[in-house]
Amino acid sequence: MRESGDALVLLLAGGIGSRLNLLVGHRAKPAVPFGGIYRIIDFSLSNVMNSGLTRVGVLTQYKPLSLMAHIGNGEAWDFTGRTRGIKILPPRTGEKDSDWYKGTADAIRQNIDFILANPSEQVVILSGDHIYRMDFDAMLSYHQHKKADVTIGMMVVPKRDIHQFGTGIVDAENRIIDWEEKPAVPRTNLASMGIYVFDTKYLLRTLAHDRQEADFGMHIIPRAINEDRVYAYPFYGYWRDVGTIQSYWETNMDIIREHSGISPEEWEIRPNPECGGGRSMDRGPVRFLTGSKVTSSMISSGCVIEGTVINSVLSPGVRVEKGAMVSNSVIFADGVIEKNAVVDLVICDKGVHVGTGAVVGFGENLTLPNKQFPKHLYTGITLIGKEARIPAGVKIGRNCIVNFGYDDETFGGQTSLADGESI
Repeated sequence: MRESGDALVLLLAGGIGSRLNLLVGHRAKPAVPFGGIYRIIDFSLSNVMNSGLTRVGVLTQYKPLSLMAHIGNGEAWDFTGRTRGIKILPPRTGEKDSDWYKGTADAIRQNIDFILANPSEQVVILSGDHIYRMDFDAMLSYHQHKKADVTIGMMVVPKRDIHQFGTGIVDAENRIIDWEEKPAVPRTNLASMGIYVFDTKYLLRTLAHDRQEADFGMHIIPRAINEDRVYAYPFYGYWRDVGTIQSYWETNMDIIREHSGISPEEWEIRPNPECGGGRSMDRGPVRFLTGSKVTSSMISSGCVIEGTVINSVLSPGVRVEKGAMVSNSVIFADGVIEKNAVVDLVICDKGVHVGTGAVVGFGENLTLPNKQFPKHLYTGITLIGKEARIPAGVKIGRNCIVNFGYDDETFGGQTSLADGESI
């Protein structure tokens, strides 16, 4: 029988994730903080660890520095030792944007030497930007049982969302017999999760077949279905693509909703407590001071709460001062909400400072989209960039954007920012 440790993992972590707007202005999408103490990639890395897989290559590309620092030598996920390890694999072809990976298959093709240097029976290919728990060892056993060349993790999604995914038509044995990539008019509700198991020899052969085949969903998988044995591995658990502001906010809120299906602690998801602004190793316990009120929220280590927090997720080191209220919001590490300030339906990046009496998320009009990015912000969520300082008394509306580093001088004396505006 195959041992799970025999398989090699290649984790795709180079996506720009532009729909996350300011949150990816200074970091790769998998490095975006999530759920108070985690980063998005922690879920994939922890799933690999919990599945008994021990050799991992992480393919980076876009603004990789914070991601590389976060992963480090892999110790947080037990990837250090004589027979285990994790390696960062940047693009090799050049320094220009045009030299970057042209697709998922192209990314793997550029790292064939890593595959050859780590002999394996199977290669597991994952994305580093999804929130889920999955046993890859079970998927590998299924792949072997089916004598498959390729096995694809797939799940049922609402048909209204299927246009975002690759979709598979399967027979009674779960063999995929037809494939559509992001169909406008879907014939199925069975969507690819972007999780693949390939027999290693087959993967090497198929990547050598046609070097113009740049993407698995667009090129490799359709051809494999016609010529070889491709199976769907059905998945029934919680899985979310947090590639939009809306889905990112909703998935954070799921952590504090009862019976939502997500439970990072129960799933044994590990953060790296020694890395970055959220460094929980260096934080003291949460302090709830006289007058504080907290309801249905996640409060991380080092937070000091003197005001009110409702239905919100606070990363380490956040301070909510007396009379301040934070509701329906996600606040990254070391945010400060000063006295009598109000923050409602807001995502604040690291080190944001909201001045005394300011209101961020002002008014009842949630449906006027952001003028600059109408497809990013359209449900009332306001974004505040890293280390921005909101002046005392300023009112910021719904679906607004305040960019990185903005402060009193930048606001230039104006006292409000209307719904849908950016600064």
